[in-house]
Amino acid sequence: MSEVRGIVVAHARLAEALVDTVERISGLGGGLLAVSNEGLGPERLREALRDAIAGEPAILFVDLASGSCGIAGLGLSHEGGDVAVVTGANVPMLLDFVFHRTLPLEELAIRVRDKARAGIRAHGCASRPPEGS
Repeated sequence: MSEVRGIVVAHARLAEALVDTVERISGLGGGLLAVSNEGLGPERLREALRDAIAGEPAILFVDLASGSCGIAGLGLSHEGGDVAVVTGANVPMLLDFVFHRTLPLEELAIRVRDKARAGIRAHGCASRPPEGS
């Protein structure tokens, strides 16, 4: 069974830090590739992502949906091929990814999105009314 490529796309050194963190926690290397937008214009960033994808099924884990990394990733996903984009990259989703890379691309993208959502908590705020109330 083939493995889905995991590419973390983020601003500055965040992608590298996320990949390093996941490798240290999981003990698994090589499951994720870091791509930074640092020093890259829009077209060069898309080229870097195309090279990282290398024609294989891939999930692009993006830090900000509306930033340059998100825009480049979404553009590539619309070009066709087996590329999913999951925004709001975080450690829980990336850890889940490295342990489930053999799942089908669509199933895996939904799984890691749900894992990330499940890890978000707000403690100590229950008695405060929501803003705008």
